[in-house]
Amino acid sequence: MLTQPSLLIKLEEAALFLATILIYQHLHNSWLLFTILFLTPDLSMLGYLVNVRVGAALYNLVHTLSLPLAVLLVSYLQHRQLASALALIWTAHIAFDRLLGYGLKYPTFFKDTHLQHIP
Repeated sequence: MLTQPSLLIKLEEAALFLATILIYQHLHNSWLLFTILFLTPDLSMLGYLVNVRVGAALYNLVHTLSLPLAVLLVSYLQHRQLASALALIWTAHIAFDRLLGYGLKYPTFFKDTHLQHIP
C-alpha cells in the first residue's frame, strides 16, 4: 500500500473530508448552509470562459488548501462561527474533489491535473 501513491492520496483526502465533517458537526453548524455552499468553489471554473490559463489559475487559487485553512485558523482565533463554517465547507469541498481524482489544473487542458489526466 505504501508504494501506491494514488491510494495514499485517496486515503489522505478521505481522512481530511471526514475530519472536516466531524468538526463541522461538533461546532453545530447548519447542514443546510453546508448543502447550499458545498459546490460553490466550482464556480471558479468560470475562468475557463476567458481562457485555459486564467481558468487554471482561478481554479487552483480556490482549490488550494492554504486559503481555507488560513481562514479557519483566523476565524477560530477570533471566534467567528460563520467564517469557520465557510472555511470547513471549503476544505471539505477540496478534499472531496481530490478524493474523486480532481486535482489542481495545469494551463494546458481542464482534464490535466496534478493527480492524473482525467479521461
